[in-house]
Amino acid sequence: MGIFNRRHQVATVDPAPAVVSPRTPFPGESAGDAALDPALRALSGQWTIDRPHSRIGFSVRHAMVTTVRGAFADYDSTLYFDGAVPSRSRAELVIRVASVDTGVEQRDAHIVGRDFFDAARHPEMVFRSTSTVHEGGETFRMAGDLTIRGVTRPVDLQLDYLGSVLDPFGFERSGFDGTTTIDRTEWGLVYNKRLEAGGTMVSEKVRLQFDISAIRATPTS
Repeated sequence: MGIFNRRHQVATVDPAPAVVSPRTPFPGESAGDAALDPALRALSGQWTIDRPHSRIGFSVRHAMVTTVRGAFADYDSTLYFDGAVPSRSRAELVIRVASVDTGVEQRDAHIVGRDFFDAARHPEMVFRSTSTVHEGGETFRMAGDLTIRGVTRPVDLQLDYLGSVLDPFGFERSGFDGTTTIDRTEWGLVYNKRLEAGGTMVSEKVRLQFDISAIRATPTS
């Protein structure tokens, strides 16, 4: 397999059409890297994340001994995949931070408050890619700019391609797992409490996780 699978399978999914988020097309851009298998070009084009079958999440160590996990339910996505020249691939993700869900209402309210995201003044977290590199096999690395609380810093995502399918409703899908780890304090999320035995209540390191089912966008006339 490569970034866009040369085979198509029929997948069993929920018995309802997928719901996709709004999108804004990215133009393709020229690049100097070598082309991959020409058969992959058939899957180049505009895609968008299918929210009901995807997860934009995070995990962080709490009190040094356990892990808290959460996800964001409300976001828009724009994806351009290039199966011939991966460096032309682009992605943009705009996340409404108030949609965070960790399973505990009081904790969610704290996260969107001034100690962390300060959603009233900074309602969106944004990732915009700046480059994409094929590292071999099913693995790609996408560099980009991540903006949180008005602070923009570079990050690198590892992307693992999972395959492509044509589902029973006629949607063409491609799957990716993306991960990166950031230091939240670099974006101004510095709130913490010290523990009596040493260490902190909330780890500064946060693992971001992107479980993506992307659907090919229908061309507009």
